[in-house]
Amino acid sequence: MTATTPPDPTSLPLEQKVLLLSGQDFWSTPAVADAGLPSVVLTDGPHGVRRQQGEFDQIGLLESVPATCFPPAVAVGSSWDPEVAERIGAAVGVEARAIGVPVVLGPGVNIKRSPLGGRNFEYYSEDPLLAGVLGAAHVRGQQGEGVGASVKHFAANNQETQRMQVSADVDERTLREIYLPAFERVVTESRPATVMCAYNKVNGVYASQHHWLLTEVLREEWGFRGAVVSDWGAVDDRVAALEAGLDLQMPGDHGAGNALVVDAVRAGRLDEAVVDRSVRRVAALAGLVAEPTAGFDADAHHALARELAAGCAVLLKNDGSTLPLAAGARVTVVGEFARTPRFQGGGSSHVNATRVDDALTALRDAVDVTFAPGFTLDGSGDATALREEAVAAARGAEVTVVFAGLAEADESEGFDRTTLDLPAAQVDLIRAVAAVSLRTVVVLSTGSVVSLEGWHDDVDAVLAGFLLGQAGGSALADLLTGAVDPSGRLAETIPLRLQDTPAYLAFPGEQGHVRYGEGVMVGYRHFTTAEQPVRYPFGHGLSYTTFQTTDLQVRTRGADGATVTVTVTNTGERAGRHVVQVYVATDAGPVRRPARELRAFTKVSLAAGESTSVAFELDRRAFAYWDVREHDWVVAPGEYTVQVGASAADVVDQRTVTLAGDEVVPELTMQSSVAEWFAHPVAGPQLLEGFLATMPEGAAEMHAGMLQMIGSMPMRRFTADFGAAVPAAELERLMAAARAAR
Repeated sequence: MTATTPPDPTSLPLEQKVLLLSGQDFWSTPAVADAGLPSVVLTDGPHGVRRQQGEFDQIGLLESVPATCFPPAVAVGSSWDPEVAERIGAAVGVEARAIGVPVVLGPGVNIKRSPLGGRNFEYYSEDPLLAGVLGAAHVRGQQGEGVGASVKHFAANNQETQRMQVSADVDERTLREIYLPAFERVVTESRPATVMCAYNKVNGVYASQHHWLLTEVLREEWGFRGAVVSDWGAVDDRVAALEAGLDLQMPGDHGAGNALVVDAVRAGRLDEAVVDRSVRRVAALAGLVAEPTAGFDADAHHALARELAAGCAVLLKNDGSTLPLAAGARVTVVGEFARTPRFQGGGSSHVNATRVDDALTALRDAVDVTFAPGFTLDGSGDATALREEAVAAARGAEVTVVFAGLAEADESEGFDRTTLDLPAAQVDLIRAVAAVSLRTVVVLSTGSVVSLEGWHDDVDAVLAGFLLGQAGGSALADLLTGAVDPSGRLAETIPLRLQDTPAYLAFPGEQGHVRYGEGVMVGYRHFTTAEQPVRYPFGHGLSYTTFQTTDLQVRTRGADGATVTVTVTNTGERAGRHVVQVYVATDAGPVRRPARELRAFTKVSLAAGESTSVAFELDRRAFAYWDVREHDWVVAPGEYTVQVGASAADVVDQRTVTLAGDEVVPELTMQSSVAEWFAHPVAGPQLLEGFLATMPEGAAEMHAGMLQMIGSMPMRRFTADFGAAVPAAELERLMAAARAAR
């Protein structure tokens, strides 16, 4: 008997085809037996599989199958290690296949525009290169296990306030340089199965129906071939979204959107070819459906989560080598987070962890511990009595370790934070304990940066754990005791004040709009350019060993590239890992550039006394800016300083090179300014010669002053007022010459 090939889904009747373009319920697409297409389940990630138990008729946030909660993106960002991201992606893929999930929604690569962003714990960084490299690695790992990824949330989704309505009003240069590059890297390097569009509008148009984003940029420029899926409930106009390039509406809306699409096709308002295009893309997801595997090794994945988490925490301060804790030391542990860990964020990415380690139990295996809770997570209880109990326990202790942070109720999907401060009861506790303990260490568990002001100078060491996943408690114990050397680096700046942050006056906007007035000066780009002091800069992080960077060499490669080599030496007495950070600084070009921008990085492992040479290839994008007039990336001719930094604020070595760059011949129109005409490399000299020939003696001396007064006047208006000076035919000839030169 000969097997039959299922028909092309686009050959099905219109009503059946359209069924494929929206979910049949909250988490899956409908099966289409006539086309041999099974149902495809899409569930939340990115740092663990959140597959709802039972029927898919609701969001089911608290009812999901047990899975490993790996370190969320806020922690992975601080690892600066694509291997960490890739191994998490691969492990998530293994578990998804075991649980029967062909598409896991993640990673999130949105930029941390403000430290108050409620969903910052799901995102990697304030820098697009770091976010893009890590996101691409996660997708590579996950899809390597046969499970589709969904890079999200495309695009300019940087807040939770009014997230389903707000318009992110942002200029194209800022989009191209800050908010799109991470998506671009993931799409072009790792080819995710899907891209998820955001809830918000971009410049007044919903992302779900934004043709420029979903078709012109994503598909035509970047070559995306997968399916665009909506964030859950993000579709405003189903027909407009389909035309713009959104393929799959999630969740299902009981057929209402499908009926609108059918009606539009029948009425001739929508070409059926548009439907067929999306049907092919969604149908391709069926190729990811497979029989569930025999399961996964929960113990092995927990051990992996512990290993990876230890590479994500950032040692911010370590005065007097307070850390690591000495073997056999008498240690007082204070803070409810030590025994009730905060290890993930709230909302759709909340994973039902297979098990959870706490730091208190793990520390007791290594040192002599006395414990006092110090505070409650919900603010209940007698704060004064709890604090006094903790102070009594800390008095005379060799070291007191205070576990502080934010509860899940303080930061979650759905709302933004309103303050950078820790709860007042915790600040009071830290200060009171530091006043009586010989040495004090603060361990922070937060989904984003918090203010260290008011207590930072009272303590000896600060370890920022962020959110480390279900094995974070054991990982923190490994770091505190020195079983693992801390190697994390800040992926976002810790400011001195919220008021110092670049989006402070514009975040989260008003009356349905949020204006990205800071432009490209996001995060460290703002702080370094404005010379604004911070508590700890982007890229900062300490180790229990020391590293030295030497022999920086930069060699140009063609007109717009360079090769960078540097030697790194572990000058300490123990093995460790170091992040080499390469920045580029320049004033070249007609636009304001940040003081420096991260353009390459890598993490190296070195034994005590060991050296290694590291090489980087900087392509043209490392030196380019987005030119809004040319609608393209441009490398301006001029000097570029390649810097190696211990952070964005600490340059340890640099070399300056000259690049020939791009010879840009601007287009000239009658709307171009007089100054632009005279400065044009082709038309300018001819225009000046002809202009001076018609002017009286002494006009040359007047020329510079005249340009200052009327230089911004469009040529069209100039010729209307001074037509005799520049014949129209001559302007037409010069415009043609400028076009030919381009």
